[in-house]
Amino acid sequence: MRFRLVMGEVWSGLRRNLSVVISVILVTFVSLTFVGAAILMQQQVQQMKSFWYDRAQVAVYLCTSYDKSATCDGTDAGEEQIGAIEAALNDEILAPYVEDYFFLDHDQAYEEFTKQFEGNPILDVTSAEQLNQTFWVKLKDASKSEIITETFTGIPGVQSVKDQQSLLDRIFLFLGVASYTAIGIAGLMLIAAMLLISTTIRLSAFSRRREIGIMRLVGASNRFIQTPFILEGIIAALIGAVLAGAASVAIVKFFVQGFLVKEVPFTSYITVEQSLIVPPILIALGVILSAIAAKIAITRYLRV
Repeated sequence: MRFRLVMGEVWSGLRRNLSVVISVILVTFVSLTFVGAAILMQQQVQQMKSFWYDRAQVAVYLCTSYDKSATCDGTDAGEEQIGAIEAALNDEILAPYVEDYFFLDHDQAYEEFTKQFEGNPILDVTSAEQLNQTFWVKLKDASKSEIITETFTGIPGVQSVKDQQSLLDRIFLFLGVASYTAIGIAGLMLIAAMLLISTTIRLSAFSRRREIGIMRLVGASNRFIQTPFILEGIIAALIGAVLAGAASVAIVKFFVQGFLVKEVPFTSYITVEQSLIVPPILIALGVILSAIAAKIAITRYLRV
């Protein structure tokens, strides 16, 4: 009987303030969708880090006949210089750090270049001799790349040494900032949702002030009076949280797996299974925050 009475009050409150309840659902949905997107972005960044850092290499670019930089004199790196670099890579000093390496000569570099820029007019003005012969070095521990850089920088025949990991760090720094920005926006949206829930509860309480007064006269406890209002806030936020969870999974299914995997296939992406961790987090977050907001609002109202 008591349960039916409480649920009747909850339904009455939701029905009386339907437009405001819909607003709570929508604001909660949008704010928690931002939270879900931020979580997905963090997952994606970690996925890409694992994928790319495992493949990060150090490139040792050799001089070309077109290069008159500080370390090159306008002559192509010769067989003797190439052999010296290869010998150094096989030396017992570097062997503990080098997992594997391979060499691209001018023709092989041009072949890779044409694959990368197929259909681009730049191919018409680029010849194989203009492209650097390159040693690509894969390390056992990518964080030790400075060893390769220090060993080969400035030696005869070497134009420059580039560490791909340093480039990846910049990219992932940008992605990290973007994900934290999304978290910040989500935080502001959650605050707005909590304020709207508080306002909804106060409006609901005000519209039923006569019933509240009667319950007080007959000796109803504050907990009994507060429970329907708290449940109203939780139910509205719960609907929004469920919608946000579904939207998060849909983003991964239709945008990430359905579009990015096909159109941009050169990296690793999170899967639908990995995204399933997001809905429970959003539902728990929505229920907890709405319960806190509703509890504070109705408690303050009853004290007035």
